[in-house]
Amino acid sequence: MTNSMNNLELVKKVVTEAVPVLKIEEVDKQQLAFEIDKRDVHHVLTVLKTSGWKQLSYMSAVDWIDENKFELVYLVFNWEVPVYVQVRAKIDRVNPEMDSILPIFPGVKYYEREAHEFFGIAFPGNPDYHKQLILEEWDDIPPLRKDFDPEAYSDRKFPKREYPADFSVVDPKNKSIEKRKERKARANALRTGGKEQ
Repeated sequence: MTNSMNNLELVKKVVTEAVPVLKIEEVDKQQLAFEIDKRDVHHVLTVLKTSGWKQLSYMSAVDWIDENKFELVYLVFNWEVPVYVQVRAKIDRVNPEMDSILPIFPGVKYYEREAHEFFGIAFPGNPDYHKQLILEEWDDIPPLRKDFDPEAYSDRKFPKREYPADFSVVDPKNKSIEKRKERKARANALRTGGKEQ
């Protein structure tokens, strides 16, 4: 196995020979990020997979509201050349859509569903992307969009409560603190087999 600097150079070579790269960022000694055009995502992910980056570790999105863009971020890993590779591509925020990478990485199915649910991004080619995964009966704009107003949503959905500015001590003798210390001592005794450390 080569050292991490040679690994980074290898990744740069694989990606830059496959597609035009808009920007390269060295995240750390084991991770590189490549910003590319959305039209090149499928090709570069295919090239990376055939070059050993067979594990899709994660996929998500970032809302760049000031640019009116979403950025899709795909994170792949190679067990032989231990370098994480981020593939980043920006898409339009109005009617956001990206063809699914399901044929390349079948494990992306639920990540794409999550990105649809939380950002509103469509993934044609993934037959289940539109099915709710986490937010049952959600009835507002996707909640990770920066223009989602959680306070307005809360005000609309839940009754207002008034909270006092001061508080009262429910347990004036601090028995809860004693109980917490006892639980911690029991847990420590179980962990250490009863021996003091």
